[in-house]
Amino acid sequence: MSIERTTAPNPYDHLPVFPALTVTSTSFSDGGDLTEAYVYDGWGVNGQNVSPQLSWSGAPETTTSYVVTCFDPDAPTPSGFWHWAIAGIPADVTELAEGAGSGDAALPEGAFHVAGDGGVKGWMGPCPPGGDGKHRYMFAVHAIEGDPLAIDDSVTPAVLSFNAVFQTVARGVTTGLYGH
Repeated sequence: MSIERTTAPNPYDHLPVFPALTVTSTSFSDGGDLTEAYVYDGWGVNGQNVSPQLSWSGAPETTTSYVVTCFDPDAPTPSGFWHWAIAGIPADVTELAEGAGSGDAALPEGAFHVAGDGGVKGWMGPCPPGGDGKHRYMFAVHAIEGDPLAIDDSVTPAVLSFNAVFQTVARGVTTGLYGH
């Protein structure tokens, strides 16, 4: 069976436009490859499943919290694949250390994970099908304004993102690539 298909669009091109945050990582460069350290260990993929380091800057003064997500639009599904989703990151935090996706205890106080599409409340690294080419892993940081989002850790990343879009005042994305 072949899973050849066209390249999925950039999902952020279809959302409201916000002022840009600068998002960087010491773990990978924007448009560069993710190494085995960050790749899932399972489903035929051998990696270490450590979440990469992320930093961001340029948020408006009205920012009250951040949401961080990692999404693979190239997964062979109609809805892509959510690998990481965090809500409630305090406004004075502008970095997640490498390994912050190991669980809620590794996050800043008040922040929490919601389960991604693999069912993990934490980082689930790249795990594309073998031979499917390089997938894009889009790390988005959303600056949130106002009251805490009206969600808890039982929601999906899609519900988190839906709620966040109404309170987002800035967004930045950096993309890592992985294929095997």
